[in-house]
Amino acid sequence: MTARSSLFVRLMANLVFFFLLAPLVIIFGASLTTGTFLAFPPQGVSLRWFAFVLENGSFIESFKTSLVVATLGTGLAMLVGIPVAYALVRYRSAIPGWFGSIFFLPVLVPEIVFGFSLLKSVIVTLELPVMTALLISHTIIAIPYAVRVVGASLASFDFSAEEAAISLGCPPLKTFFVVVLPNIRSGIVAAFILAFITSMNDVSVSLFLTGPGISTLPINLFTYVEQHFDPSVAAVSVLLMLLTAIVIVIVERTLGLSKVMK
Repeated sequence: MTARSSLFVRLMANLVFFFLLAPLVIIFGASLTTGTFLAFPPQGVSLRWFAFVLENGSFIESFKTSLVVATLGTGLAMLVGIPVAYALVRYRSAIPGWFGSIFFLPVLVPEIVFGFSLLKSVIVTLELPVMTALLISHTIIAIPYAVRVVGASLASFDFSAEEAAISLGCPPLKTFFVVVLPNIRSGIVAAFILAFITSMNDVSVSLFLTGPGISTLPINLFTYVEQHFDPSVAAVSVLLMLLTAIVIVIVERTLGLSKVMK
């Protein structure tokens, strides 16, 4: 690589980095403003809007709802997605190709259509509670991420290690837990994070399934912006970014993800 091409690559990399970082800087700056309108650059520096968000009961309750729904929904999706991904990869020659496509339908069908269908089937027809409907919907939208990411990790796994463990007398189920799962730990963690973030940020599907007294944080923000234009929305966004960073740090410290992925 010549010096000119190397300089061009570095320049493009810096431009991409700036393009990705600039919106975060703008949101962070707007959340610190002392003004009453969402604007950048900030008019002074203050934490008043963070205090407003943390004292707002509506934001707190909707955040708790989102956290519960995202955690339980992602957990259920992983319980379904890991065995499905294992079967699709391990027995790919015996399973029809169209069968695996069924688990990717939630990302192929438009979210508005998907949300309306769930409204008609889960709430109107089955008359299930709003919280249960939200949990079912977020489980379904998280399953494709669990199947796809875990399946990609299993695709590089050498199943001869599993066969060797079984041939030495280890039961198949125990082999799955002590041999297969530890070797695809990075894929499981990545799938959980992607599915969790997708669930936390979902608007289109949750919009059809929220009800009186029960709303996720994105839906609450969506309705709040319709009537207000203050920097509290930017403050909530910064807090969500901080939550995402904390989750990544915890995963890194507890599971050693960087060592696993090397």
